[in-house]
Amino acid sequence: MNNLFFRVSNQEKIIFAKHLSIMVKTGMPIVDSLQLLKKQATSKTMKKILAELVDDVSNGQFLSTGLEKFKNVFGELFINVIRVGEASGILYENLNYLAEELQKNQNLNKKIKGALIYPVIIGVSTIGIVGFLTVYIFPKILPVFKSLKITLPITTRALIAVSNFLVAYGFYVVIGLIIFIIFIWLILKIKVVKYSATRFLLVLPLAGRLSKHYNIANFCRTLGLLLRSDIKVVEAITITSTTTANLIYKEQIGKIATGVSRGEEISQFLIGRPDLFPPMVGEMISIGEKTGNLSETLLYLSEFYENDVDDVTKNLSSILEPLLIVVMGVLIGFVALSIITPIYSVTQGLKVK
Repeated sequence: MNNLFFRVSNQEKIIFAKHLSIMVKTGMPIVDSLQLLKKQATSKTMKKILAELVDDVSNGQFLSTGLEKFKNVFGELFINVIRVGEASGILYENLNYLAEELQKNQNLNKKIKGALIYPVIIGVSTIGIVGFLTVYIFPKILPVFKSLKITLPITTRALIAVSNFLVAYGFYVVIGLIIFIIFIWLILKIKVVKYSATRFLLVLPLAGRLSKHYNIANFCRTLGLLLRSDIKVVEAITITSTTTANLIYKEQIGKIATGVSRGEEISQFLIGRPDLFPPMVGEMISIGEKTGNLSETLLYLSEFYENDVDDVTKNLSSILEPLLIVVMGVLIGFVALSIITPIYSVTQGLKVK
């Protein structure tokens, strides 16, 4: 199998780094550690990767050199932290830092996904219930309304029109929605479109703050870990740029690397971009640069913004929950009202007679 098609979960990388760190710390040779990890591995892909790493290390190669073949799996951050650990004799420490930071990143991603799952479930449920009532239940009641020979309320007439349309063209509507979703997915692959969509996301009130603080947390955590591992500043910033998914932040972090290579300070650039980096980030990093504690300052900032992302995701759920329930109630209430109102009008008429 071509290495380009290898895929390993983030959890497997965490286990690999954590367990290897413990084994190295106890004095177990790297080859023996890798062989033991291979026996413990649950996925076929990880077993194949570890088998190749065992062969490479047995032939005298460094672990980081063997991992270079799987750069698409582990990424530059992972490989460079291990390379520095091997060169400086603190491999177990670097592996431990790596496992901790990967775990933090995974937890952060889970929090954001968790905050988005609830709205999706409510939205899908609402569409499903309304669709079921409109397409299957309402058409069975429709003949009753026609036999009543009364003027139907506007809500009922609107629902009849929607129901007739969905019954006649529902298949095409579903196909159209699928095509539309695929089209959006494909067009977002175009760099210019993705860049514009990312910029638009950053200016949205709540989503913008969440996106900014998420990217700042990742930026600070990655750069802090690399600097703690004694990787040179320009190289560390460049690696951080390559591991950043957000196109806006990737571009700006690349500019930081260019500026630092010319002798500029990181804080100087950050202070000049308050739209992407709050003033506190630039000021704190400036203090870290002056005191020589830049890596510790960055890791502190990553913790701070991770906590903020956690708070925002909790608030997001609190805000969206009642809003979605109201929307769901309005839609279902509209359908129920459209069905009940004509029946109620007839019964009232019978009572009068």
